[in-house]
Amino acid sequence: MAASSKPRLSGMQKQVLALYREFLRAARSKAPEERTRIESLVSSEFHRNSSQVDRKNFLYIEYLLRRGKKQLDQLKSPDTVGLSSLNIEVSQTK
Repeated sequence: MAASSKPRLSGMQKQVLALYREFLRAARSKAPEERTRIESLVSSEFHRNSSQVDRKNFLYIEYLLRRGKKQLDQLKSPDTVGLSSLNIEVSQTK
């Protein structure tokens, strides 16, 4: 069996990717125009955090995961029709 050339992901990285995929799956249950908006918003939020958050700041990453799971639970609710964005600027030391 050949070894994979991809680097192994940490547990936290797997959690982040799983959360991202769950958001995209949840977006499928919404109206088409809202789905596109949700996918765009989720993608931009994850990309922004991946570039701005220090990879070794585990406490903040865990906080973002918890916040994301709460937002996902809200999005999965049949009463929820869309997703809004709230930009919170947090000063961090890298």
